[in-house]
Amino acid sequence: MWIPTDHEKYGVVLVSFRGTVQHGLPLEIGDTVQILEKCEGWFRGNILKNPNVKGIFPSSYIHLKNAHVKNKGQFETIVPVEDSVITEMTSTLRDWGAMWKQLYVKNEGDLFHRLWHVMNEILDLRRQVLVGHLTHDRMRDVKQHITARLDWGNEQLGLDLVPRREFNMVDPDEISVTELYKLMEHRHRKKDTPAVASTHHLFVHVKSLVSANLGEELEVFFHIYDGRESRPLSERFFVKLNKSGLPKSPEKTERQCTLFVDLGSSDLRKDVYIVVHVVRIGRMGAGEKKNLCSVQYRRPFGCAVVSIADLLTADSKDDHLLKVYACNTESEWHQIHENIIKKANSRYNLSGSNTGLAVALQLLHGDIEQLRREYMVLFTRGVSITRKLGFSDVIMPGEMRNDLYITLEKGEFEKGGKSVARNVEITVYVLDIDGQILKTHVAAGSGEPGGDEYHSLVLYHNNSPRWAEQLKLPIPVDMFRGSHVRFEFRHCSTKDKGEKKLFGYSFVPLMQEDGRTLPDGNHELIIHKCEENTSLAECPRYLKLPFSKANLPSNNQTLKGAKESFWITSFLCSTKLTQNGDMLDLLKWRAHPERINDSLSKLKEIDGSEIVKFLQDTLDTLFGILDESSQRYGLKVFDSLVHIINLLQDSKFQHFKPVMDTYIESHFAGALSYRDLIKVLKWYVDRIVDAEIQDHIQQVLKASEYIFKYIIQSRRLFSLATGGQNEEEFRVCIHELFMSIRFFLSQDNKSTSPVAQTQAVFLRTFPAVYGELLKIFAVREVAGFVRETLGSLPTAVHADCLEAVKLQCIAKTVESQLYINPESRCILLPVVLRVLQVHMQEQRDLVMCARIFTSMLSLIKKEENGTAEPVVSEEVELIVESLLGVLLRTILEISNRPQPSGPAMRLQFQDVTGEFVACLLALLRQMSDRHYQQLLQAFSSKDNLRDFLLQIFTVFRILIRPEMFSKDWTVMRLVTNNVIITTVLYLSDALRKNFLNDKFDYKVWDSYFYLSVIFINQPCLQLESFSPSKRKKILEKYGDMRVMMGCEIFSMWQNLGEHKLNFIPAMIGPFLEVTLVPQPDLRNVMIPIFHDMMDWEQRRSGNFKQVEAKLIDKLDSLMSEGKGDETYRELFNSIIPLFGPYPSLLKKIERETWRESGISLIATVTRLMERLLDYRDCMKLGEVDGKKIGCTVSLLNFYKTELNKEEMYIRYIHKLYDLHFKAQNYTEASYTLLLYDELLEWSDRPLREFLNYPMQSEWQRKEYLHLTIVQNFDRGKCWENGIILCRELADQYESYYDYRNLSKMRMMEASLYDKIMDQQRLEPEFFRVGFYGKKFPFFLRNKEFVCRGHDYERLEAFQQRMLNEFPHAIAMQHVNQPDQTIYQADAQYLQIYAVTPIPESQDVLQRDGVPDNIKSFYKFNHILRFRYDRPFHKGTKDKENEFKSLWVERTTLTLVQSLPGISRWFEVDKRELVEVSPLENAIEVIENKNLQLRTLITQCQSRQMQNINPLTMCLNGVIDAAVNGGLARYQEAFFAKDYIMNHPEDGEKIGRLRELMFEQAHILEYGLAVHEKFVPQDMRPLHKKLVDQFHLMKSSLGIQEFPAYVRASPVHFTNGSPRTCRNSVPNIISPDGGRGVARRSLPSYPAVNRYSSSSLSSQASNEVSNITGQSESSDEVFNMQPSPSTSSLSSNHSASPNVTSSAPSSARGSPQMAEKHKHSRENACLSPRDRPVSAIFPNPMDPAQRAPPHQIGEATLPRSDPNLSAPDKVRPTPSSWSLDSVKEGAPSFSDSFGKMLCPPVPPRPLYSGSSAKNMRSQSPVSASRSPQKTMVPPFTPSPTECQSTSLVSNSPVLSGSYSSGISSLSRCSVSEASGTELPAGDHLPYPLPPPTTLPNSVSSSSDEPIRRENKTPPPYSVYERNNPRRPVPLPHSLSIPPQADPPALPPKPHQLRTGSMKLDGTSDPRVPRPRPLPRKVSQL
Repeated sequence: MWIPTDHEKYGVVLVSFRGTVQHGLPLEIGDTVQILEKCEGWFRGNILKNPNVKGIFPSSYIHLKNAHVKNKGQFETIVPVEDSVITEMTSTLRDWGAMWKQLYVKNEGDLFHRLWHVMNEILDLRRQVLVGHLTHDRMRDVKQHITARLDWGNEQLGLDLVPRREFNMVDPDEISVTELYKLMEHRHRKKDTPAVASTHHLFVHVKSLVSANLGEELEVFFHIYDGRESRPLSERFFVKLNKSGLPKSPEKTERQCTLFVDLGSSDLRKDVYIVVHVVRIGRMGAGEKKNLCSVQYRRPFGCAVVSIADLLTADSKDDHLLKVYACNTESEWHQIHENIIKKANSRYNLSGSNTGLAVALQLLHGDIEQLRREYMVLFTRGVSITRKLGFSDVIMPGEMRNDLYITLEKGEFEKGGKSVARNVEITVYVLDIDGQILKTHVAAGSGEPGGDEYHSLVLYHNNSPRWAEQLKLPIPVDMFRGSHVRFEFRHCSTKDKGEKKLFGYSFVPLMQEDGRTLPDGNHELIIHKCEENTSLAECPRYLKLPFSKANLPSNNQTLKGAKESFWITSFLCSTKLTQNGDMLDLLKWRAHPERINDSLSKLKEIDGSEIVKFLQDTLDTLFGILDESSQRYGLKVFDSLVHIINLLQDSKFQHFKPVMDTYIESHFAGALSYRDLIKVLKWYVDRIVDAEIQDHIQQVLKASEYIFKYIIQSRRLFSLATGGQNEEEFRVCIHELFMSIRFFLSQDNKSTSPVAQTQAVFLRTFPAVYGELLKIFAVREVAGFVRETLGSLPTAVHADCLEAVKLQCIAKTVESQLYINPESRCILLPVVLRVLQVHMQEQRDLVMCARIFTSMLSLIKKEENGTAEPVVSEEVELIVESLLGVLLRTILEISNRPQPSGPAMRLQFQDVTGEFVACLLALLRQMSDRHYQQLLQAFSSKDNLRDFLLQIFTVFRILIRPEMFSKDWTVMRLVTNNVIITTVLYLSDALRKNFLNDKFDYKVWDSYFYLSVIFINQPCLQLESFSPSKRKKILEKYGDMRVMMGCEIFSMWQNLGEHKLNFIPAMIGPFLEVTLVPQPDLRNVMIPIFHDMMDWEQRRSGNFKQVEAKLIDKLDSLMSEGKGDETYRELFNSIIPLFGPYPSLLKKIERETWRESGISLIATVTRLMERLLDYRDCMKLGEVDGKKIGCTVSLLNFYKTELNKEEMYIRYIHKLYDLHFKAQNYTEASYTLLLYDELLEWSDRPLREFLNYPMQSEWQRKEYLHLTIVQNFDRGKCWENGIILCRELADQYESYYDYRNLSKMRMMEASLYDKIMDQQRLEPEFFRVGFYGKKFPFFLRNKEFVCRGHDYERLEAFQQRMLNEFPHAIAMQHVNQPDQTIYQADAQYLQIYAVTPIPESQDVLQRDGVPDNIKSFYKFNHILRFRYDRPFHKGTKDKENEFKSLWVERTTLTLVQSLPGISRWFEVDKRELVEVSPLENAIEVIENKNLQLRTLITQCQSRQMQNINPLTMCLNGVIDAAVNGGLARYQEAFFAKDYIMNHPEDGEKIGRLRELMFEQAHILEYGLAVHEKFVPQDMRPLHKKLVDQFHLMKSSLGIQEFPAYVRASPVHFTNGSPRTCRNSVPNIISPDGGRGVARRSLPSYPAVNRYSSSSLSSQASNEVSNITGQSESSDEVFNMQPSPSTSSLSSNHSASPNVTSSAPSSARGSPQMAEKHKHSRENACLSPRDRPVSAIFPNPMDPAQRAPPHQIGEATLPRSDPNLSAPDKVRPTPSSWSLDSVKEGAPSFSDSFGKMLCPPVPPRPLYSGSSAKNMRSQSPVSASRSPQKTMVPPFTPSPTECQSTSLVSNSPVLSGSYSSGISSLSRCSVSEASGTELPAGDHLPYPLPPPTTLPNSVSSSSDEPIRRENKTPPPYSVYERNNPRRPVPLPHSLSIPPQADPPALPPKPHQLRTGSMKLDGTSDPRVPRPRPLPRKVSQL
């Protein structure tokens, strides 16, 4: 039977319990459990840290402990009965434990280890406390240490500040809020500003003296020396060292360690030094040989100096090696330290190169008792104390000291008949009154014990020695009288005996006959001569002699004139003896009554330290005189008493106040004194108003506290003695005194008047009198005195200083014992409130007002739990009535005030704000229902109530601000929130009653709702973010205040009725924010409001536009605010349940008539939230990575396409730009910024300030964007794109005649062209990445992307980077498409492989003579399609010839946008899969190899190669081909009869393969010829071998002579020279002779012929080459790479024909090829055999890409060699592109033709031939091979046809309308820069075609099909702009949408012939500039 427990409530687990039984609760050792029930050896309960899980466990496993039970029953809680420090320690260590492990995870090693040590230390201290064996003091110290450690750890871990009193935690409910604030502030300040110590101590530890030439014992003296005043500050510390330089008594640490105590802060200056004198004990001369003499002398050795200021900066534990210096002459010894300080180098030098004194020096701070606690070891092992000379800055009573310091200064001696000066030694003795030597009373310094005598230094041969040696004589006070000091002078002989001969002595008595001691200062003593053997034992004989020259009578000239003298300096530091005669006269007043008057007058002149020494005696004297002669000396005694009292106000003597207090309580006996004191005091007060000089009266009033103490104590003594006689008389006296005081206080004076200052002096001291009056008078009576006295002050005070003092007086009154009593409080409170109200209304002295208010409210709180409940209630009522309104206004005022600049002022400002806030909270917490009712009823009108509500709501909003309290003040924040919610509950009733229906006031309600929302959302109430223990504590104490406030919002909302419309849509955002709080109860309350708002919005406007707009804006702004804040992630997670599966809102909407629009809204918002959540997730990560960028792109697109919110769109453009810029993706950054640029026009419309843009015109912003984009394109080496923008800007500058900027822009454009030609560009790799599985973010999930790799990034590096970005992802090892199980898996799968780009701009790539630098751009930019080839064998694989079954599976991926773009990766939009047959594969391989050979031959000829090795290797690979059998394998596979019979449809392809093989042989033959020309001598044998093998190869192919079409190939140079101009223009004569290839036209641009200064046309060719293949680019070389299945895009080109190309080629066919070719063939009507085939054969292209006949309209230019027939004059194959191609030369044209016409670049003009010829055009459609393809039979055009028809229809001049900005005159040999015009028919080497054959113009219709065919550009490309000034031609580098207007007409051909065409790039001035058309563009 389970029964509830009565006593067993709490316990600690002793043994772990697994909980394997049914309902078992697993327990760990150390867990604390709450026990609910028990049953036969078992308990049922829960672990305290997880109260929700309950279970059973064995009772024997639990150690029971005592505990208090609260709320006994089902919801009981327990509080352990143990020391609160222990409880706190336990809970804190538990919290730290979890966080400590996290530190390790976060790699914060330093804090991890420090916290570990502190936790161990706390556990150790906890054990000590629990054992309970500590003494009370030790326990206190341990607890203090524990709390300090806990606070340190909490601060390091960012936990809350714990309010404590002593060491115990404070419950905020048990003290007032003002007290809580004070505690928090105190702890905060303590943490921030450690108290500056006023006393300092220097610890010195002597280690050793290091010197090479020791051998004698040493004495080392330390003292502190003031360099400014040239005097020692301390006595000396004396250490003896042995002959090795080590301390003589190492076991006695006090002899080598000392503490120089009581240094003031003023002593830590740079000119205060530690001076060390070193004295040796030994022979007279340091280098003397040992002799028989055993006498030793004290001789100078050296000196060291170090500044104390150096120790402030040095490490405190550093050992110092002090340099020891010796003086050059011994006569300078007394000032060697000064010379060292002054750096007088000539007077001293180093005593040895390596001599140094090793000492440890450390400055310690704090009083000596504190040091004893902190440095216990130091004091226990022994340390001597070295005192200051004189008293410390603060003299403590009870301090006993009686030290006489004598310094042996100098002497003057006669030679005494010697030829040389004497070696004088002084021996010092102290003798008592009986003449006995006082033992151990002569000390050289602290450290060593005192001796009987002291021997001075001996200065060699010096009759005027100066020693400057200080002695300390610690003589007891009782032995001072009659004692004297004797100085004996001896001459030390340096002869063998080394004897010391006495020749004189001096003496000085220590006390004079009248009791005064030897005065401080210099004394010139008389040297009494004596014989060597004189005995000085009989003291009385010489004591009668004079001792000092100063005391000699004037008639004693003999001694006065004596030459020999001895000087000493004496200084007495005694707490018992005095040197002051006036002091002695006063103390002995009875002996000399006639001197009393003088003595009292002279008292003020006596030094304060003398008075406090004899304080009690002095006071006894004064009151004794007063008792005996009050009439005669009353006033003088009173003044003396005032002087002494005020003396104790001095900081030096303030510690003697307790001595005076003790005197008054215990020793004072003046029972009659009160009458005289009152009388004199009243006498002074009555004279205040009339007195001109107030100084003395002010001194009297300053002392009034102690005067009243004496008056009261005297009266009490009298009452005790007389049984209370004369009581009434005393009261009358006091009343009269106060009447006088009130009269003088009531005087209204200006602040400068003396009376006003006297009033201020009295008010400062008045509160101190209350306590004394209470000893005799009743509380109410004293309160009456105070009220009347304070009330007597004038109301309109002119003196500001008096106002401040008045407030200080009231503050002290409120803090006094008098005010604590409720009886007096009700009397004083109205006075205090009146003063406070006035000051706070005028905003004056707010600091003091806050202090008073705080004190008042602290007292009220204390009384609340006591008996005086009604009194407290009345007081609260009074305070609320007087101060609540003004307090709210004050808080508003100071919160809106700008903060002061100085740190001290700012601190004070924050304190004031905090104190007023604490006062407000304390007052509101005290208010009950009755108080609130009275408050609300007190308002006379609705307006006043409205103002009050607005005011208090605003103040509450201020209190909720995060900056109101420090971050770690959670306790204070929770108290604040508790008070706010309680008050709001009271005030909401007033809101409902007074401001609804017809009295509705929007402003008040809005303020209310706004406050509620802020309240719920404040971070300190988000319990989910707290640790479980903290959450539990808050819930137990306050509950979830968010839910309470949410219920209140709901209740108030329901009351609004139709007024709800006023808050839609304004409150949608704030309420959404509340709904995002992850608290289910709160959400249940808030969602109906949300639905209600939607319903009202639907009723009003019939849609949700406003709701939707507000929702989206708010969601995005919440995201921005939450950036970096961990708790916001949790908030956003909850939006999906809110809009998605969360039942209440969706179900409510489904029941409404507006169901569809509601669900649509929710769907939109949910999609946005998915993206926002992903964005939020990614933004949490540290570094910029693909996830962040991809996520931002996804969000940006969503805002543009789905929401059409331009401002958000632009914001995210800039966020994306910043990400790219940070990641150094400069090209992507440019494309991103271009999105914003495209929204702007070249107009002067003003734009507002937005993001980081200033207010400016649209033109200026667009200009800035252009420049920024160009700069980034430049950084990203995307110069072609930058050129377009440069041109556009240049156009704008030109239209405004801004030639300065135009010039800069042209120079920038030129520099970009230079960079294209001169700088190397890295060719990026592209990778296809598939993200599969549900664990990926929404924008990646189950999608595939193509990513542009970073520079130098290969597949392995990219794969690793992706795995780092997605550490939980699994890399898939195959390239096949995954199945549905992978798609739906709850994991992350990555599939990565390399892909090959398929360039869109084939024209440039296939054009001859275009340098590789230019081509490389078009190969890797604006790529929309990518290819991946996978070779496989279909059917059975022939082991002998695998080519028979080698198929290629070609996958083409089309992206949604071209790369590069606004991201480094884009999603795959479409994938196409085709299979390439073995035959087609063979054709491709040979085509590629041919192109590679052709390119290498060209490079070799044009000398672009550094060496010939690549050509050698390629030739060798093709000719030798030992591995795969070379071309023979293809012959065997595809030329066999079986194959031809079985595949009749492949006849054409077989023919094509045969042609290619012949072509390859021809190229090889020519290649060998070139190779022979350039091959080095050492490779000749290899060349010979290649030639031999080539002949074998030819015979194996059966080639005896090349067919006609091969012979026509222009491999033979007419001039025998293969050289070409490196930068020659593209060759337009085809090697095919007749095969026209129509290319995909570029997007049309307006024709502008002014761009004629192309870099491509700056030179005319010097020689005409017959070889047209040499300018081919290496597209096929690229195509020879292995398939990407080899995991690399960049592998070297393989000659192996069995690996198919993964590169794009212009020669890719498609299944539709056959039909097109049929049509072409019909038009041609020629057999295949008639067609000339070039040795450099172009790749066949997809017929789908071929242009219709009317599109093939580009002219075949006239042949460069007139002797060649038309079919022989062939043009080069279109260039393809390569990964590693270098600059290539291209053959130039004849000068004459070049002067006349040149084609546009990049669009390549088509070569001659019928329009029905075999043609190829480029299209983005995948170029895949198909088995159905057929070859088009070639035909040979006639020369006439070439000269007429083709030229007429396809003139390159006429196609210049597609110019990319490269002039259509680029073939001119004359430099266009010169601007020369060509005269008609200028030296043309061949006749021009007849003019009649040239059309007047090209109609725009010929352009239209091209434009129509052009694919719509991706959404984020550089659009062609509607140029308001003139059309700007853009190269095809950036895709441009089709224009609605036809392009501008090109110039007529006859204009060119007549030379009227301008080459300077200017346009026709007759053409007017178009004006900009208005259109809607961005407002931002």
